[in-house]
Amino acid sequence: MAAKKMAADQRELKSLKVSGARVHNLKDVSLEIPHNQLTVLTGVSGSGKSSLAFDTIYAEGQRQYVESLSTYARQFLNQMQRADVDAIDGLQPTLCIDQRVGVANPRSTVATITEIYDYLRLLMARVGTPHCFTCGSPIEQRSPDAIAQQLFELEEGTKLVMLAPVVRGRKGAHRDALSAIQKAGLVRVRIDGEVYEIDDTPQLSQRKNHTIEAVVDKIVIRPNGLTRILESLQVALKLAGGLVAVRYITPPMVDAQVSEDQWKEELFSTRYSCAQCGASYEEIEPRTFSFNSPYGACPACSGLGRANQFDAELVVRDWSVSPAAGAFAILENAQGKLKRDLKKRLQKLVVSTGRQWDQPLKLVKAGQRVAFMEGSGNLAGLRSVLDEFYAASDAETQSWLSGYQDALACPACGGARLRPEALSVLLAGKSMFDITSMSIGEGLEWLDGLQVPPDKQQIAQPILNEMLHRFRFLVKVGVNYLTLGRSADTLSGGELQRVRLATCIGSGLVGVCYILDEPSIGLHQRDNDRLIESLRSLQAEGNTVVVVEHDESMMRTADFLVDMGPGAGKQGGEIVVAGTPLQVEQDRDSLTAAYLRGDRTVFESREPAVRAPRGKLRLEAATLHNLQNVTVEVPLGLLVGVTGVSGSGKSSLFGETLIPALSRALGQSTLAKPGPFRKLRGAEAVDKLVEITQSPIGRSPRSTPATYCGVFDLIRTVWANTRESKQRGFTLSRFSFNSGSGRCAQCQGQGQEKIEMNFLADLYVPCSVCNGLRFNRQTLAVRYRDKSIADVLAMSVDEALGFFENFSKISRLLGSLEQVGLGYLTLGQSSNTLSGGESQRIKLATELARPETGQTVYFLDEPTTGLHFEDVRRLLSVLNGLVERGNSVIVIEHNLDVIQACDWLIDIGPEGGSEGGNIVAAGPPATLHQNPASITGRYLNPATLAE
Repeated sequence: MAAKKMAADQRELKSLKVSGARVHNLKDVSLEIPHNQLTVLTGVSGSGKSSLAFDTIYAEGQRQYVESLSTYARQFLNQMQRADVDAIDGLQPTLCIDQRVGVANPRSTVATITEIYDYLRLLMARVGTPHCFTCGSPIEQRSPDAIAQQLFELEEGTKLVMLAPVVRGRKGAHRDALSAIQKAGLVRVRIDGEVYEIDDTPQLSQRKNHTIEAVVDKIVIRPNGLTRILESLQVALKLAGGLVAVRYITPPMVDAQVSEDQWKEELFSTRYSCAQCGASYEEIEPRTFSFNSPYGACPACSGLGRANQFDAELVVRDWSVSPAAGAFAILENAQGKLKRDLKKRLQKLVVSTGRQWDQPLKLVKAGQRVAFMEGSGNLAGLRSVLDEFYAASDAETQSWLSGYQDALACPACGGARLRPEALSVLLAGKSMFDITSMSIGEGLEWLDGLQVPPDKQQIAQPILNEMLHRFRFLVKVGVNYLTLGRSADTLSGGELQRVRLATCIGSGLVGVCYILDEPSIGLHQRDNDRLIESLRSLQAEGNTVVVVEHDESMMRTADFLVDMGPGAGKQGGEIVVAGTPLQVEQDRDSLTAAYLRGDRTVFESREPAVRAPRGKLRLEAATLHNLQNVTVEVPLGLLVGVTGVSGSGKSSLFGETLIPALSRALGQSTLAKPGPFRKLRGAEAVDKLVEITQSPIGRSPRSTPATYCGVFDLIRTVWANTRESKQRGFTLSRFSFNSGSGRCAQCQGQGQEKIEMNFLADLYVPCSVCNGLRFNRQTLAVRYRDKSIADVLAMSVDEALGFFENFSKISRLLGSLEQVGLGYLTLGQSSNTLSGGESQRIKLATELARPETGQTVYFLDEPTTGLHFEDVRRLLSVLNGLVERGNSVIVIEHNLDVIQACDWLIDIGPEGGSEGGNIVAAGPPATLHQNPASITGRYLNPATLAE
């Protein structure tokens, strides 16, 4: 349906014109979005914003890009389905910056995503000063005479083979290199460790790495042999560009039959060598600092920086009691022969430390625990004993033992990811690891003050300019607290999106249509202005910026605002109003406009507190990440909000320390590992902990809202009990799409088929046999009230509520989904199409449908993600309902309406990163507003706060 209202002057602008869009719930939508302006799409959850922005505009842009490729390129890609839209005119190249945490590769870091690491590698290679990692001395160039003298001083009779490493670990057939060796008059060559006659070399694969070394000479050290050594050296150095490899074996082994590994081999360079210990190094190149290359990566962890090791926190239950009394958790949880064998090993270890099995360990101090775990002197440590036991175990036992391992910092590189040679290169006294350990804010300050020697200014300045450019944009989008070396798979969806946004701004592209999904997620109100400024920078460069957003300040700043609705699901899919923010605000049919005008509010005012706490949790001396030895008290029986600027330590204190510690204290997760802390008090007042995260409810199309909350089992029972099912002999399993004979054999009940797009993201398309219905024809023939089982999966929650109104158990589960604002979701919607906020609310609804104890702690991290004003109002009602029934609710939140509605606030900061990690203020919202140190308090509306 066309927009009800559209500013007249909008039609005159050069614009992106969408005509007749019908994707998902869109009702023949037509809209013009102005080019080179900031457009915000808003509306209640499920109103069709994402369907228009991502599934229509972006999908069509992606399809047109694929069609623009050559026929040769397209043969590697499957044909992409056209969006259900009549026409899209004026579509620029589209780029999507969404909030999905799609970087599962542990090798991706903040620095690599932003390309800062590429420039940093180049800077270190060209300007850094190499040092010897053995003795720490600066590395100097060595002359051929010095190398020859060192070889000449080997024991007389030593046999050596001089090799010229022409190619070292590079892909290709290398015919030119072999030809050059032949032209130099040399007759033998060593290829990948094997020696060949130059006329009889094998055909090399172009797709594999190869090392090619010309055999220059074979020499036996004699008193008068220095001249020959020097001449051969010069030939090798010239051929290999300053490198020579020497293999040698000393008497008396020269005449004996020796294996290859008994030969010693050294690499010499006329470019880099240590003046103190004589060690030679290859020339420093950018790849020296790449942890994705074997030339730079730590050989122990292959550049990951972490390795699975037995974790003391998981292995040892209590450091103060005796092993006989259950000190070792790993032993207490073992059974049968495994337990007997493990006990023998551990008894031997305990006795070797001078203790008895029934004697308390009394390992109270951290240093004592480290010594017991790692060993000291000739005494083995607990970790090495377990490592040996693990290595000698079968696969099943190893799988069980791995539950007591964690990805800890690599013992060889300390988490630095790089070889010692790379880490010994210093720039202004800092190694690559030192630099990547800095936060973005610290890195910007360091780069700004970096003094480069005058003779290297010309090389360094262009590199520095590119790096500074990217650093400044990262600060602008509010991620200055992130460290450069932080793994991308640990970033939240909002953080990753803002990092990608900064990369796009830094790329300098022009004439592109950027589509963003709620970039304000996870941002404190103070940082919103910076984000808006960044989006304006992107737009000012000549780009169209389309943002799906619910943040009020973002809406008011937009050039063009589109409100979709009026409701969710089938009640949505229309343009309610579109125009400037002022024009939208004046519309009387728009729910969004009512909130912008102030006619409708999420949270009106706070009466004097009537809810009193029912005890408290007290966590003492938390030190994870940037936490400054924090002690925090959390009142129970209240709605508690955790606030603070981005990176202040909210998730570190609650999500990674308090919540796992409480889970462990309640016995809900014996292997949960909280961050370091001294003591947790008050857990006895809690019966159960429910942590509701935004992680997906499943990772494949098999997982749906209906299966996750358990309502589909009840629905299948209805179909299995029909007369037709009983006549055909169909049981409950017949109506499952995860197994059994009732599902479609082609897609195995997924309803979709996965298409690998090679260098693009994988696509899911409807199954060509069942057309997305998941079941075979015989199963679909069974009807209840004229509906097949697939028809029910296609219903929205609201529709299903009416259909199953006479089934109390089904209605209760569906009602909880409707209660949290998910009435628009279809029961069979695949989990890979759900947003993080939707997944979180499905989990919340599932918990709401379960019986309560009244002593439950609910923990939610940013539950307002993806929520419109009206949805936030509904969520607050649900959370307050939980508290009224005697439960405790803890939310990490930036939404001011939710913050002001809390009974108690804990503000962490004052800033992010190293300048945060403290409790700034704690108390009712009015307490924060009155505290000048609280940045959050400055944004609270005093008119809504009770004194």
